[in-house]
Amino acid sequence: MRIIAGTARSLPLKTIPGMDTRPTTDRIKETLFNILNPYLYDCRFLDLFAGSGQIGLEAVSRGAAKAVFVESNKKAAACIEDNIRFTKFTENCTLLVRDAVSAIHQMMGQEPFDIVFLDPPYGTGLEAEPLKALALSQLIHKETVIVVETSLGMDLSYARNFGYEITKEKLYKNNQHIFLQFLR
Repeated sequence: MRIIAGTARSLPLKTIPGMDTRPTTDRIKETLFNILNPYLYDCRFLDLFAGSGQIGLEAVSRGAAKAVFVESNKKAAACIEDNIRFTKFTENCTLLVRDAVSAIHQMMGQEPFDIVFLDPPYGTGLEAEPLKALALSQLIHKETVIVVETSLGMDLSYARNFGYEITKEKLYKNNQHIFLQFLR
């Protein structure tokens, strides 16, 4: 696993052993960032369920001004911390070691995010409560790009109940990226 573009291009990143995290492949990451590229420069990026931190670090490498990583698994959080130091992005990155909903509550009153990426464990439904909390938080706005990585076939139509609209779905072999816009 590595950073694939930008100022930290080709730097290898750590991940924790085992099945607790599921790193996004380079091919899928490249496709995702091709879509996000117009929104990246100088943006505020929120990486929920951050795992190794590779998505947020890729965003900073490609020009994001700030990335906030949220991870409740202490081993994964230590890995993120190591990866932030290794890439020398300590000035641009903040790590919150807690669950996504409590992290959202902790960040209340901060400047809104321009891009939010959620990658919870597949099939758990753990994206629902953070999406609801974000909708109530003022940490997002109508221009915020929200991406949820899920297993194929996951239905996020319930997100309409929280004020979101599905704007794009990008399907891959085993998973998908669902793009949401907050309308309220």
